[in-house]
Amino acid sequence: MKKALTSAVVLFLLINLSAQTSIILHADEGKYTISRHIYGHFSEHLGHCIYGGFYVGENNTLIPNHRGIRTDVVEALKELEIPNLRWPGGCFADTYHWKDGIGPKEDRPKIVNTWWGGVTEDNSFGTHEFLDLCEQLGTEPFLSGNVGSGTVQELSDWVQYINFDGESPMSALRKENGREKPWKVRYWGVGNEAWGCGGNMRVEHYVDVFRKYATFMNARWGEEGIFRIASGPSDDNYHWTEVLMRDIPFNLMQGIGMHHYSVIDWNKKSSATGFSEDEYAITMEKAYDMDRIITGHSAVMDRYDPQKRVALVVDEWGGWYDVEPGTNPGFLFQQNTMRDAMIAGMTLNIFNNHAERVRMANLAQTVNVLQAVILTDEEKMLLTPTYYVMDMYKAHHDATLIPANIHTVDYTMDGHTVPAVSVSASTKDGALTVSLVNIDARSAQPVNIDIRGMQAKSITGQILKADQLQAHNTFDHPDVVKPVDFNGAKLMHGQIQVTLPPFSVVVLQVK
Repeated sequence: MKKALTSAVVLFLLINLSAQTSIILHADEGKYTISRHIYGHFSEHLGHCIYGGFYVGENNTLIPNHRGIRTDVVEALKELEIPNLRWPGGCFADTYHWKDGIGPKEDRPKIVNTWWGGVTEDNSFGTHEFLDLCEQLGTEPFLSGNVGSGTVQELSDWVQYINFDGESPMSALRKENGREKPWKVRYWGVGNEAWGCGGNMRVEHYVDVFRKYATFMNARWGEEGIFRIASGPSDDNYHWTEVLMRDIPFNLMQGIGMHHYSVIDWNKKSSATGFSEDEYAITMEKAYDMDRIITGHSAVMDRYDPQKRVALVVDEWGGWYDVEPGTNPGFLFQQNTMRDAMIAGMTLNIFNNHAERVRMANLAQTVNVLQAVILTDEEKMLLTPTYYVMDMYKAHHDATLIPANIHTVDYTMDGHTVPAVSVSASTKDGALTVSLVNIDARSAQPVNIDIRGMQAKSITGQILKADQLQAHNTFDHPDVVKPVDFNGAKLMHGQIQVTLPPFSVVVLQVK
């Protein structure tokens, strides 16, 4: 018996030495919680995200809906257990005047969406409709306030209209419009992209703007108080974060927003489906840069806030490509392939591993825009590869982050290099979840995972993979890319041996 066991161990060690990637998980050393709000979403009045995506109108008899909100989209997002939904923008937020979107719909003024396609917006989807959507989804609203073209009084009134439970002009107006009790919305953005479409401000100017608006957003109008998120930096603009942290009192600011997109070149984006492996590698390099950017902003924030009271909120992220041929360029409608699954898996691993500072994030965008999880066409609906990654990762919601030491080889293509394997791990309810991404477009990656501090007895898993990087789901073929059960992970003496196929996502459950 002893001889047989020794032979097995020797064989296992020989296999382990051949692994290109080795991971050590310290299952008993978890310290930080992975906030479920990292898995948030974003819905802007842009293209067919709202109209046709979420909302089809109460009188639509062809598409099943509840008070105008598509039931198929709601059911799909409920399956994801989405924690929060950001609205109404984006750039649109700083041109949106909330009083245009309340009251009888026939009385609501029409406006022009100057940011996205120059189309007429009839304001039939406004505050009540959005908060109804959130209630149907069972998710928390995240409202972006108009700082660019709106007044302090306007934003203060919106907070009062939505959150105040006593007698006031705004609560009376809310009741006139059919809502007796306030919604008690906690998450509020104070402007969007103040450095760009939100006003082209200098950060030194925006700090004073933020302080003024935030002062009049009464923090007591809500059970937990409101969570005010400053318009933060684009990419690695650390100076912007430095000035916010230095010059805004922490009693006014609970979070700093940050935006980063995986785009090859803002002047020459790639096709969403007709891309080359070289373009894939560049995109993955841009996506992996999220780790460096977060590390840099966290270091700045730590100097002013070592207690980590202020959250880093990555409230826009995802892949950005050319729009689909024949569609309105201002609608940002793009297909979603295995490349997007790679971006999602890698990025969510990065967020998980920075859980001590990143406590909220929003994928751009939920339906029909950019890296969407759902695409619709009239009555048709499909789920994208990104949807399935979010679904596979939901075991990480509010779980305890497990420290991971990883050694992996690089994936290199035409001078563009990223680590081949990405990982994050967490524990919840006695189970260990390990999410793995093989970014390498050509080579399978043997991986050894050494689990310490836990008696591992069983393992199950799911895998998302395809034959081509460009594989995607269409309305005629909606199940081309879909996760399946994965039985390729072997558990032996507290270690896991698994080989990840090229460009695949694997999530393991260990008990």
